[in-house]
Order: sequence, then C-alpha cells, then structure tokens
Amino acid sequence: MSQSTESTTESNPFTKPCFIIAAALVVALIAATIVIFLLPKGQGNAQPAPAPAESSSTAEASPSASAAGESICGLPATSETALGSAPETKWELIGTMAAPTDVNVGPGKTDDQGIRSCFAHTPTGALYAAVNLWALGSDPSKERAIAEQLAAKGPGRDAGMKAPQTAAPSSSVKIQIAGFNVSYTANQAVVELAFKADNGALASVRTTLLWQDGDWKGVVADNGAPLEEPRQIRDLSGFIPWSGA
Repeated sequence: MSQSTESTTESNPFTKPCFIIAAALVVALIAATIVIFLLPKGQGNAQPAPAPAESSSTAEASPSASAAGESICGLPATSETALGSAPETKWELIGTMAAPTDVNVGPGKTDDQGIRSCFAHTPTGALYAAVNLWALGSDPSKERAIAEQLAAKGPGRDAGMKAPQTAAPSSSVKIQIAGFNVSYTANQAVVELAFKADNGALASVRTTLLWQDGDWKGVVADNGAPLEEPRQIRDLSGFIPWSGA
C-alpha cells in the first residue's frame, strides 16, 4: 500500500522546517568556504578530504614550520597546549562577521587590503587566526589576498593562487561564531568552530592551521578545496561557548 502524500512528507526529514533552516546555514557556510579556499565548482557535496597528516600540503609545509619562538610581529609564544575556557576579547566586525582581537594575541598586522595576520604562537593565537580567517572570507574581494597571505605553502595554496576570481553564492543568512574547540601542538592546530545563523540554525567546521614563517596559516587540500565541509549540529554540546555578536 502506498503512503499518503501527507505521511510521506512528515516522515521525510528533508522536508521538515528544522532541516530547511539548517540547510540555509550550511549554504551560507559553504559560500564563505568558497571565498576562503576557492572551492572548485561541482565539489560542494564532496566527502571530507583525508586527515591533515595525510595531506601533501601539510607534509610540504611542516619542515618549514617553526616549532617555537615568537611570531613575525613579536607576539609571545607559550608552552601551553590546551585552551579550556573562552578567552576574554575585544570583537571587531570584519565584513559581516565579528572577529576577535587582542594586543597580546593578534592580529598584529593589518595591511592596506584589510588582511589581518600575525597571531601569537599559542592555542589562543590559533583560535584567533582561524576566526579571523573566516571573517575575512565574508568579503569576496579578499579571496586572492587570503590565498596568497594566509594559506599554508603547498599545492593547495598554488591552486588557489591560479584559480579565477569567484563570487560567493548570495545568501540572506548572516552567521557568527558561537563556540569552539582547539586541538593543539607546536606546529599544528585544528580549530573546530561552531557557527550560529541569525535564524537560529547551527553548524560547525574544522580548520587546520600550520605554524609557518612565524604565523598561523590555513591548510587546504591539493586542489584548493577545504579539508572538511561544514556539518549541521543540533546544539553547542561539546563546544566552549564564545561569541561576539
């Protein structure tokens, strides 16, 4: 016996309002990801790339990464490897997203294109670098400068530099940082950020960073795509709440 249209609709999670709202957030996040990492067309549904340790971009960049020392603008380093609470910070609106700033953490440099760089060689510095990277990505005009200055050296950065200028998909959904987790070593940090849209939907994405040439640099797959796409989340369980808007 065939199901009625009504019962089929009720049992299909893709037609429920909560899914539609969350999907809108994922679209907005993917739009930001395209701006930052120059995701090639047709790969929006690709599976996550291999873990960063298996990426040739990471393998190429690691030997030049400094395991210790201050940043290129003199911000301090630390032996700490964990960040268990939300840092107190000042927030600044970059594009459409609030980003953290602190004189002892970074950004220590902002160039004439508005690219924010130079963060402390600490777990907090890695967190700030990741959030500022996403915030800069909300401005499509900065994509080439982001690839040039903030991507880790390797095939992924080269692909981003050669890619034609792209336009992010339009979306009326605005997103802000809502929480984080940081996994940290001296050379590499994986920052998982939770995002919240102005419609209440939530999603998260992991950003891998390398300490390279005295600053944190974003790692991308060899084709210039992100190592991992955003995923929907129900709530902020497992995240340290943190927001500036």
